[in-house]
Amino acid sequence: MLGLKKLQQNYATRQANIIRSKLCIKIFYILVLVFAPLFGMPIDSSAATITSRSITLSTSVASAVGVNYTLTSAALPTVASIVKSVNVEFCTSPNGVCVAPAGFSSAISTLASQPSGLGDATGWTVNTASANQLRVTNSTNTTTPAGAVSIAWAGVQNPSTTNTTFYGIITTYSDASWTTVLDSGTVALSTSTAIQVSLTVAEILTFCTGTSITGTNCATIAGNTVSLGNGSPTTTSSGTSVMAISTNAPTGYSVTINGSTLTSGVDTITALAAQTASTAGNSQFGINLKANTTPSVGSNVSGTGSGTATANYGTADQFRFVTGDSVASALIPTNSNTFTVSYIGNIAGITAPGIYATSLTFVATANF
Repeated sequence: MLGLKKLQQNYATRQANIIRSKLCIKIFYILVLVFAPLFGMPIDSSAATITSRSITLSTSVASAVGVNYTLTSAALPTVASIVKSVNVEFCTSPNGVCVAPAGFSSAISTLASQPSGLGDATGWTVNTASANQLRVTNSTNTTTPAGAVSIAWAGVQNPSTTNTTFYGIITTYSDASWTTVLDSGTVALSTSTAIQVSLTVAEILTFCTGTSITGTNCATIAGNTVSLGNGSPTTTSSGTSVMAISTNAPTGYSVTINGSTLTSGVDTITALAAQTASTAGNSQFGINLKANTTPSVGSNVSGTGSGTATANYGTADQFRFVTGDSVASALIPTNSNTFTVSYIGNIAGITAPGIYATSLTFVATANF
């Protein structure tokens, strides 16, 4: 009898425990239904996850204001239902109680433009009742979303902590008051530190002279001797040199030529004091910076810069040599140009024999 009584007591205890367990489960589900909205938990068992979701920030700098937040999704919602409101809640964690990121504010947010693909093309408005939520609503929307969806808010303030992750919990609703859930999804975002990049550009004057160059590249300049050959009273002697120049000076540059005419001891070849055509049989020494036909020598200026030959040295078949003259110039900052300097030498029948030579220097002055 005592054994039977013990068994009956154990059975009664087990039954009481089962009843208590069932009661606890019921209470748990009641609590979930009551408090789920407070924890950001969807309670609609039919809700699906929003696909291909993202939120793009126009800048991720911490505490930046006037930021655009653009929500995009391949399908919103995932089923063919009319959406009348959308909410994006920003939290420091993707689950649990939502804590707003410090400094984040949507209090003065607006729609950068009407949403696309969400339904009706017009009628969407913003609700700024909560400072950590971006919301749109359209109570009159009667069109289901079609294809990719884009919603862009403007005037958002980023969280104030640099290089920190925060989360946007996206929820779509079938009503205009953010109550009846359709779909949801979460995206991760982050603030960042702005990287300051600086470049110091000093005053620049690039200038080189020689007898050969590739394009306008001063690294390829070579040579320093121009041979005019053997003088003849019936033929003009000629030759060329080159120079390249560029500058970032606000008012450009000027290049002058400095030196003397061709000289052999006390004998000289006459320097042309004014622009003059080359004439065989006359004592003449001169230059210009053009392509000439009489004689056939020289080239016009090349390169992408704005430099030009000056008036006294910029006429084809006209030659001059006056020391100190400006032969080329630019009036503004300029990329590189290559100038070809043409030299002509003529002798008269009575010109004394000898080796006639000179050393000429081109001086470039940048106008800062």
